[in-house]
Amino acid sequence: MKLGTGFLLASMVVGVTAQHLEASEGRTPQPGWDIVKAAQYLDDRMELWFSKATQLQTDQGKTACVSCHTVVPYVLARPALRRAMGVSNPTPQEVKLLDETLRRVATYASHQPLYANKDQPSRGTEAVLNALILAHQDAVQQRPQPSEPTRQAFNELWERQRPDGAWDWLDAALEPYESKDATFYGATLAALAIGTAPGIAPDPQEINGSHVRRLRLYLKEKYRDQNLYNRVWLLLAASRLTGLLTPAQRDALMVEMQEKQHDDGGWSLYQLGPWRWSGVPPPDGPRGKVDVQLLTRSDGYATGLMAYTLRQAGLPPGHPALQRAKDWLQTNQRECLINQQLWKCWRTYSLNNDQEHGGEHGEPWPRMFMSDAATAFAALALLSLE
Repeated sequence: MKLGTGFLLASMVVGVTAQHLEASEGRTPQPGWDIVKAAQYLDDRMELWFSKATQLQTDQGKTACVSCHTVVPYVLARPALRRAMGVSNPTPQEVKLLDETLRRVATYASHQPLYANKDQPSRGTEAVLNALILAHQDAVQQRPQPSEPTRQAFNELWERQRPDGAWDWLDAALEPYESKDATFYGATLAALAIGTAPGIAPDPQEINGSHVRRLRLYLKEKYRDQNLYNRVWLLLAASRLTGLLTPAQRDALMVEMQEKQHDDGGWSLYQLGPWRWSGVPPPDGPRGKVDVQLLTRSDGYATGLMAYTLRQAGLPPGHPALQRAKDWLQTNQRECLINQQLWKCWRTYSLNNDQEHGGEHGEPWPRMFMSDAATAFAALALLSLE
């Protein structure tokens, strides 16, 4: 996963106002959205990830670690963008990611973990992410049954499952992906993988049934203790795997999500908390300075995730909440010039550090991590509303 490494690379970058940021990114609303530019941004960011992410020993070679902010959103969104553009062949980045995932699964027992000093959570986290990547690949290829590597990835997933039904998860006090609270988020990704892979969600009499029952029990028992962000991910998983939420819980959650929508049609990731930054001594707070004024504004990741999840949960595309979200997303894909690199994407900002100080002179790779997730989910939401 290793996104903690990426965030730490930018931990010294602090302080820019929301007004300064808007001025530096050309905040001029444009009608519609540019699907080609969105796809190009995601491809560019994956190329950067392959070249800059921590390289892990895998058999006789190296592979890039997997991240929840860049790699997982790419896996979920890029095939959908291809289909919408009438392109059948996977991108070079998709091919490389699949190859590296297959190599990691084939060498799971012997390869270098994500963090050398955090073996158990590293292997638990990777077991979930590998299963999700391969499950989605099988679904994209419309396989009637999981491929052999996918079966192997799920065998590793079951072996790493804890008695309580969840998986050991990385905690670097980095919200929203690597924290104590993110164990629940990781379990929702496992549920999403199970519900996505063809032929994996078991009949109660099959051997896998006990694993899925433990996962369902964990998610149900921990549900009330979760922040809204984690519960939204559970709702998304519930659109693929049954038995995670009661109808009453689902309906109440969808109402709560709509109540958090801003007047402009968007949502704020910061307001989907509360966030605990679990490794930070009391009083709780991010390890670095953050621009709360900026974080409380509507952002691309929260808006895309909320709109996409509401749509997957059954809210009709013509619903007023989704129409307002669509309008926000269509007018907030921005040209962003950083270090002479021009991208057109949706922005979201780190919950842990103000990485925007220095404007266009800031380091573009870690600065844009959350915008990778924002652009992927904004695209998924807009495609689901067309």
